[in-house]
Amino acid sequence: EGMALPRRILLPPEEICMDWQQRQRPGAGLRNLGSTCYINVILQCLTYTPPLANYLLSRDHSQLCHRQGFCMMCIMEAHVRKVLRSSGSVIWPRAVIRDLKFIGKEFEPDTAGDAYEFLHCALEAMQRACLSGNSDVDISSQTTTIIHQIFGGFLKSRVTCLRCQAVSDSYKAFLHVLLDIKAPSSLTTALEDFVTSKKLDGKYCLKCNKCEKKVTASKRITVHRVPKVFTVCLERAADHTGKKISKIVEYPEYLDLRPYMSDTAGEPLLYSLYALVVHSGDTCLDGHFFCYTKASNGLWYKMDDESVDNCGIHTVLRQQAYLLFYAR
Repeated sequence: EGMALPRRILLPPEEICMDWQQRQRPGAGLRNLGSTCYINVILQCLTYTPPLANYLLSRDHSQLCHRQGFCMMCIMEAHVRKVLRSSGSVIWPRAVIRDLKFIGKEFEPDTAGDAYEFLHCALEAMQRACLSGNSDVDISSQTTTIIHQIFGGFLKSRVTCLRCQAVSDSYKAFLHVLLDIKAPSSLTTALEDFVTSKKLDGKYCLKCNKCEKKVTASKRITVHRVPKVFTVCLERAADHTGKKISKIVEYPEYLDLRPYMSDTAGEPLLYSLYALVVHSGDTCLDGHFFCYTKASNGLWYKMDDESVDNCGIHTVLRQQAYLLFYAR
């Protein structure tokens, strides 16, 4: 389908287990080491991502890792083991803070940061760790790491020339999707907007290979291949000044991705909400992050730095969500 097949499979997909392999109470809360709530929420959401936690708890990575110095996968493996084995207590996530500059150059230990930026950089750092020692891996094979096998999908971009109707398709791997919420009032309408054709004219005109000149075109992006974990950021920055879109955007406990696929025919592709991040504050440049996660015992918990408190699904679904995590 225009997508190159990987030459090597770095992790066989059948080795990924989507259900918790052990059920227990939630693990430890995380101490805020200055302005680190944006880091804590992402660490907690990743800790309660079942296929990732299962893999990290198996120690498959560290047993084969030969990296000298910083390795995000080894750090996450140690962190997840420590958190899930320390129910009722508080953990200092010192290893993550110590190596913050290796995760992302923009992060400073004593400076507030953005949870979405940290998620992006943490996943990229884990991906680099999975590719360590595999420098000759082609682009398609890079999407067969544990990180891409869990969080990764493919978007299809179809550009249609409105003069001659010539069509060109391109594909792009993604680990998370950023959605515009200026107009939409729900996750489903934001996804509908995301996959709606956009007209490219004026300065956005593209060159058509058939017409051999710049033309007005339409562009439509669809989800071509779904990930096992679908991660969404609801873009709350109104503009570059830090103004925040504070409205409530409705999101369901169960989400069907089929309507947003390149091929909308077929069985529903059902996902279940298991974690979300909330930003409280008047602007995007200040405030506080906390999160809600579903533990392996099937119950929901509000995780706000050190505190871990039981809550119900109705509370979870009424939040001013910033990041949403859905598992297949």
